[in-house]
Formats: sequence, structure tokens, C-alpha cells
Amino acid sequence: MTSTITLPCAYAKRLSLAALVVLASACTTAPPEPAPPLAMDTVAEAAPEATPDVPAVMPASRWDATFTEARAALDTFDWMAADQALSQLPLNLEPADDARKTFLLARSAFLRGDLSQTRALLTASGLRAAPEALQAEQMRFALELAQLGGEWLTSARLGADILANQPPDAQLRRDVWKNLNRASEAELTAALLESEPGDWRGWLELTLLDRGAQSVAALREGLLQWREQYPAHAAATPLPGGLEYIAQLARGPNKVALLLPLSGRLAPAARAVQDGYLAHYFAANARGETAHAISFIDTTTFESATAAYAQAVAEGAEIVIGPLSKESVTELGAMAQRSVPILALNRTDNTALQGGSALVQLSLTPEDDAQRIAELAFGQGARQALVLRPSGERGARLEEIVRERWAALGGSVVSTASYSSAEAYSDNIKNALNLSASEQRAASMRSMLATNVEFTPRRREDFDVVFLLADSPAEARSLKPLLAFHYAGKVPVYATSSIYSGVPDARDRDLNGTHLVELPWLLGSSPGLRVAIAAGDTGSDNLSRLNALGADAWLVQSRFAQLQAGADALLRGDTGLLRLDPGLRLLREPALAVFDGSNLARP
Repeated sequence: MTSTITLPCAYAKRLSLAALVVLASACTTAPPEPAPPLAMDTVAEAAPEATPDVPAVMPASRWDATFTEARAALDTFDWMAADQALSQLPLNLEPADDARKTFLLARSAFLRGDLSQTRALLTASGLRAAPEALQAEQMRFALELAQLGGEWLTSARLGADILANQPPDAQLRRDVWKNLNRASEAELTAALLESEPGDWRGWLELTLLDRGAQSVAALREGLLQWREQYPAHAAATPLPGGLEYIAQLARGPNKVALLLPLSGRLAPAARAVQDGYLAHYFAANARGETAHAISFIDTTTFESATAAYAQAVAEGAEIVIGPLSKESVTELGAMAQRSVPILALNRTDNTALQGGSALVQLSLTPEDDAQRIAELAFGQGARQALVLRPSGERGARLEEIVRERWAALGGSVVSTASYSSAEAYSDNIKNALNLSASEQRAASMRSMLATNVEFTPRRREDFDVVFLLADSPAEARSLKPLLAFHYAGKVPVYATSSIYSGVPDARDRDLNGTHLVELPWLLGSSPGLRVAIAAGDTGSDNLSRLNALGADAWLVQSRFAQLQAGADALLRGDTGLLRLDPGLRLLREPALAVFDGSNLARP
């Protein structure tokens, strides 16, 4: 008995995409014309990212040994040793040497988290006399500073200026394109209105073209026109983000199979993913795009994920989306050969996948959130962190990821507080803040003086950010006020998306001021798709993050050819900015949000 489900008109009506006015036509669309097999059977391995060396040579100086010592210290995040080395230099230096000293002091200020001093030193008049090699280094450092601080267009503009005046640089092209995709459409449009003809205007036009394309065919046509207008542009050959493969007439599949657990315990999650995918599908139909055939295969009716995949292939699927569970994805990854590509909706821990067609992994794993909060906090000047997490495997794993990324940036973790129950919240925070030790000192003093002494506990002062890795909104709503109660209320708190249910809740006012990373879907992206899903009244909009996962499954499938660009591939999705790692995992970069009262807002 087959469990294949083809898309009927009745389901289209149940999902109700009445707002898209496409139901009748969707059910009578003629089959698409035959197309060659999916262009991408394999995906190029993503190249490791590295910052290229500055090509120009620094002129010789009598103080080269001191500058080398300071640079070596900065490269190991030891700003104190760098400052000590630079303090040995005389006050009256030659202009070029003074510029080198000023720049190294700027880097030192950044490492210790003094962003205002960093910017003041970078704009110091002495830097105007910098040698050519140092000027290039200054520009790259300013680019990095703007990028970490969330000044996306400033960073992109600096990178574009460098690319316009030097040989091609693959990593810098990636950074420019990524920062442009991080910017909002309103920011890009405003920048375009203010721009003059030239390379920068070309970058902005290309970004808005990609952002606004209604279909892959329309995008392809727009890309070719853009390249005719900017044949010598730094982004022209190849086009960034994997767009080169869109321009090369890569054709999509004729049939797609979704492998989802449509019955049993995971059925609500599967329906939410399905609704997100179909919202995109019907929107494409409404725009007049030729629809591919879809089949839905209930994985719970098969003895294994491998058997469900074999059924999809037997029915003529040219790409498979799913399965949803980590165990099933791991099983498909262990197949000796895969005849058609898979876009899995979870992430396996096994990086040694077998051969055959690509197994690309798209997921909502919290590990991506953990890395991102470390980057955002560092960009705002925090350097010493306190980690607050639940005990157990998940909390330990997220702490490890935060620590690893935090250390790579140059930060340090001064303490960790782990908790196993709500009753332990307060005591664990007190211990992490050294308040218990402060109270003990007060008790000893009272005993020694044999009198009652007025006393206010003093917490440790050696941290400037708290990473809150709570498992749930309820945990976070209890922990955040306790930080204020224990004298740490003014320390910035950065958290993963686990602290927000996805639905506005008046109780979230207790999280006021907390920074978190969240899916763009929950911050206002793709409003038409969200309205369509809600209008369908399937109930899946209560699982909005899974709606977003389904929407991005459609996006990645429709632009699968872009993934052939490997490390250069970049897609702006509803779950975040998506890029490919060497293990063919689509890493998500979620957006920064902040609780304002009981509501989420972009800062």
C-alpha cells in the first residue's frame, strides 16, 4: 500500500490561500514541459574562510621589533602586553611610525572592548600619514569593526571600495555580499537614492534585484541585464552568492517529494512545515510560474527512512525534501549511494556522509543561535561573560558552542551558573555572582565585632555580559528578574530564541531589554505568506518556526543551483541568512531582536 499523497484541490482549499487568488488555477495547471535532470547532483565543498594577507609591504622602521612584539600580542588577544610594548616607544615619532603606533593602539582598545576609544584612534589625524600597507590594513579593520557592530552598509561600502581598487578577493566579496543581505530593504533603497553612478551603486542595484525578484526566471533575466550594465564590476564575474548558477540557465525539478511524518506524534510539526512550503508554492502559482508536481510521503508508514526515500525516487522525484527527524537524516546520510539530491530538515552529527547526490541539511538547531549571540555581544564591546544555563546535555552543548565562538573572537568566560530546578535559580545565580562569599564576609565581620553592621552584598564586577541559555520562556522569565534582584540588572543579557514562544505574551515584560536572536519570520519577513497560512485556519501558525522552516525548504529547493557555489552560496531566508559549510549544512544567521515591554522588536 503506497502512502504517497499528491496535492489535491481539497487540500489547497483547506490551506485557503484565498489571499493569493490561485486555488482554481492551481488545480488545473498543465504539467510543466520536460526538463533535464536537476542540474546539481553534487555540491561543491565549501572552501575554508580566511582573511587574505595585505599585499603591500610596510616600510622599514627602527622600531620594527617593538611593532612586531605588539602585533604578536594582539594576535593572541593580549592587549595588555601590546600596550606595554607600545609604551616603550618615544613620544616624538616619525609620522609613519606614529601612524603605526596609533593603529595598534586602536586594535588594543577594541580587544578590551573600548569601542569609543577605538573609533577615536582610527580617525586620529596622525593616521593620514600612514604607509600604503597600513592604510589598507586600517580599512579592513574598519570594515571588521562596522560588521561586528551591525553597521552593515558601512562595512559593505568599505569592502566595495577595496574591491574596486585591488585584485579579486573571494573572501572580501563574500563579506560585502553578506553584509548587503543583512541590511533591510529600506536601508538599501535609501542608500541607492543617495548613491552616485559607480561600483557602489552596482552593488546596491544587484542586491535589490535579488531581493525583489518574483521568480527564478525573472531573476535570471535581471542578472543578465545587470551584467550588461556593469561588465567590469567586481561582482560581475562570477556573480556573488551563487547567483552565477542562476544566470547559467540552471533548471529546477519537474517533481519534488516531501518526506514528512504526517501521522503520529510528529504530525503537527510536519503539517506546519508542509503549510510553510505550500504557501510559497501557491504564491508562485499566483505569479504565473509553472508549477512542478509535488508528492507528500508519510514516513511513518514506512519501515525506514531509506524505504521512504526509495519510494520517492520510484515515483520520479528529482529532489527529496525531508525527513524531519535527526535519526532519519542520519540514516539517509549512511546510504552508500543516493540517486537524487536530498534537502534534509534536520542536522546530523555525522560529518562523514556517504557518496552519491548531495545531502544538504537545513534545520532550526539552537547551535546557530548560540554562535550568533556571541558575535553580537562582542560587536557591542562586551569581553567578559557570565554563562547562565540549565544543567544537562543540551545546556552543556550550547555553553561549549558559546565558549568556543567567544574565545575565537577574543572574549573570555569568567563564570558559569548551571541550574537543575526552579528552586535552585536564586542560589545558583548568587553563587555565580560571588554574593554568597560577600555575605559570608559580612557574617564574619559581625561575629568579630560582636555587633550588627549594616551591609549590602557586593557581586563580582569582572563580567560585562550575561549569556542566557534557558530552555524555555518560563525559565527566562524567572531568571532575568533574579539578575536584577542580585545586583546585575544593568548588565546586558543575550539569549537564544528558546526564550520566546513565538506568540506575544504579556508575561514577557519580565524579559524587557533582553537581546535575543530570532527568525526573520517572527520579526516581520514574508508577511503575505504568514497571512495566507493564518487564513487557511489549519492551526499550524501556532508552530510558526516550523512554518518558516517549510518556507525556506521551498526557497532552497527553488534556488538549489546556487548551492553549487559552495562557500560563496548565500540565501536570505525566513529562518535566517543561509550559508553552506563544508559538510553541506546550511548554517543559519538569525536576526537580532530585543524585548520592548512584552513585544519583540528590532533594535
